[in-house]
Amino acid sequence: MKGLRCTTANCENNKCERCYAGNVDINERGVCKSKRKREGGALSQLFENFEAANSFDLDEPEIEVDCQADCIYNVNSKCGREHLLVEDGVVRTKCVNRKKNDYPRND
Repeated sequence: MKGLRCTTANCENNKCERCYAGNVDINERGVCKSKRKREGGALSQLFENFEAANSFDLDEPEIEVDCQADCIYNVNSKCGREHLLVEDGVVRTKCVNRKKNDYPRND
């Protein structure tokens, strides 16, 4: 998937709201399990974003999104959306696009 946007304020994989994890794992509650806290915290994230913004080689990395959530976009444990937004919540970093199925799954 290209077009995964991440607005988390403290993650090693986040550079200018682009995820460079390569593989993102979303659990059954929609929480991003791939988030890795940056050693310098949110201030270090700010510096990383500033430095990366001055680079001309930022592209949309290809990301594989493994998903265990009960979501209409979950296709065989992979995210089927074309674009995805992950952002910080009150307690966890979550997939914003998650939409629960209105019907029970028959796995």
